[in-house]
Amino acid sequence: MINGVSVMPLNANKEVFITCAVTGSGSSQDRSPHVPRSPEQIANSAIAAAKAGAAVVHCHVRDPETGVPSRDPKLYLELTERVRDSATDVVLNLTAGMGGDLVFGPPSKPLPFIEGTDMVGAEERMEHVAMCLPEICTLDCGTMNFAEADYVMTNTPGMLDAMGGMMTELGVKPEIEAFDTGHLWYAKDLAERGVIDSPALVQLCMGIPWGAPNDMNTFMAMVNNIPQDWNWSAFSIGQHQMPFVAAAVLAGGNVRVGLEDNLWLEKGVLAKNEDLVARARVIIEAMGSTLLTPQQVREKLGLTKRNPA
Repeated sequence: MINGVSVMPLNANKEVFITCAVTGSGSSQDRSPHVPRSPEQIANSAIAAAKAGAAVVHCHVRDPETGVPSRDPKLYLELTERVRDSATDVVLNLTAGMGGDLVFGPPSKPLPFIEGTDMVGAEERMEHVAMCLPEICTLDCGTMNFAEADYVMTNTPGMLDAMGGMMTELGVKPEIEAFDTGHLWYAKDLAERGVIDSPALVQLCMGIPWGAPNDMNTFMAMVNNIPQDWNWSAFSIGQHQMPFVAAAVLAGGNVRVGLEDNLWLEKGVLAKNEDLVARARVIIEAMGSTLLTPQQVREKLGLTKRNPA
C-alpha cells in the first residue's frame, strides 16, 4: 500500500525459458527469405534457435515448394525425426491449431464458406501429434475473429474437450494458447473437469487482432487470471515482441520470440530465429534472470521426451 493505493509487488521470474515460434501458419513466407519452409529448413532453424538459448521450439509445417501452411502428418514426422536426431537437445512443441479455420463469404452472402476454410475433426487435427509424440502441443482455447477479413479461428467447447482429452491420453502436455480472457476461463474449466491435467501450461497471445490488446492493463488482467501454480509464457507481435520479453519476465512468466510473430530484428534488418532468441537472451540476462535448459524445462513442466510412435 502506497499513499493508500494498493500496488502489485514486482515478482520477476528469475529462471526463465525461451520458446521460439519457428515458422507459424501465416503468409510470412513471401515477406522474408529467412522463414523456413521445408521440414529440413524448419528443423535446422529450430536447432539454431536452441543453440542460441531457446529451450522450447514451437513448430508448424509448410508445403516445401510453395511455403503455404500445411497439416500433412508426413511433413511433421520428418521435422520431428530431424529435431530428435540432432545432437542439440530441445523441447518440441507442435501446433494442433490448424483445421479450425472458417472463412465466410461477403456480408451480403456469407454462405457457403469460401477458399481458406479448413474445418476437420478432432482426430484429424491430432493425427500428427499421435504420430510424433512431442513433449507439448498447442490447444487454442477458444474462437476468435482474426484480422484477415472474414476469417474466424473456430474452436468450440466440444472440440476443445475432445482434443484436450486426446492430449492427456497421449501424455502430451497441452499449451493453452489464450488470445483473450474467456480462453483462460475455459482452460480453467477444462482443468477442473479433469480433461487436462493441472498445473497447466499457458501461452498468453497479446495484441493479435482481434483478441486481447497488448496494453499493460489487459496483460496484467490476463496474468492475474492464471492460477498461481500454473506455468505461463507471453508474447506480442511485430515491434512489440522484445518489449514483451521484458514485460513477461517482470510479471513472473516466460517468453516467446520467433519468426511466427515478428520478422524484424530492427528497422530495415530482417531477422533469423536465432537472432531473435539471442536478442531475448540479452534482455533476460540483463534483468538478472537465468535461462533454463531443455532438460530443466522438462523437469519443471513434467514432460517426457519420446521418439515418434
